[in-house]
Amino acid sequence: MIVAAQQPYFAPYPGFFLKAFLADTVVIMDRVQLPLKSTWITRNRFKNSEGMLWLKVPVWKKGLGLQTISDVRICDERGWRRKHIEGLEAAYGNAPFFKDHLPFLEALYSECHERLCELNLKIIRYLFGCLGIKAQLRLLSEMEVDAKEPLVSVEIARSCGASYFLAQSSARKFLDKEAFRQSGIELVFFTRRPVPYPQLWAGGFFRNLSVFDLLFNCGPKAPEIIMKDLSKRDRRLIEFLGRT
Repeated sequence: MIVAAQQPYFAPYPGFFLKAFLADTVVIMDRVQLPLKSTWITRNRFKNSEGMLWLKVPVWKKGLGLQTISDVRICDERGWRRKHIEGLEAAYGNAPFFKDHLPFLEALYSECHERLCELNLKIIRYLFGCLGIKAQLRLLSEMEVDAKEPLVSVEIARSCGASYFLAQSSARKFLDKEAFRQSGIELVFFTRRPVPYPQLWAGGFFRNLSVFDLLFNCGPKAPEIIMKDLSKRDRRLIEFLGRT
């Protein structure tokens, strides 16, 4: 059993889904603290005629102090839904596969989600389906895990019955290797190297945009392109673990 954990990013980048492809279970960490500064949980990047297109979901923060992600409420006073859909239509209206996803986007932005996590999870589940990801999706808030980092990842893995806990190499310094070892769980790290794919507009290839950019431009080839981001060395490791 390979377990991974992710925070509920807004319209996540391809690396989020590469990890999900390699795991049996992905735990969404919705009961951790929302960062006080800019975070991928409330915003992400796309590409348009002017270069980078930022889409941000406004949330209530002032006077609320530290909030867990699952408690964060969306602020509906700025017409952000209309700006999002209009921005995406202007940027990707001519993309080969944009219309395949337009019904979902129109339905998504016509709804009023009270909480940010509800919105993000709806997007994540939709993208799991589009990409054919078979990993089980679980919420930390629905698990009996009472710990903080660096031990929360250990407790997540233990609760799921994991043999392996999967993380990107950049997370190595944040994880307690000894705690995993004592729990009989092996840490597995992988490195991602984004492979260029066709994008609209001038300016060259923009890496790590929302995975919607990849889907709009490449459609059914998206899963294959995401898997190509895995280094050859790590691909052999994952094959050894029986995931590809």
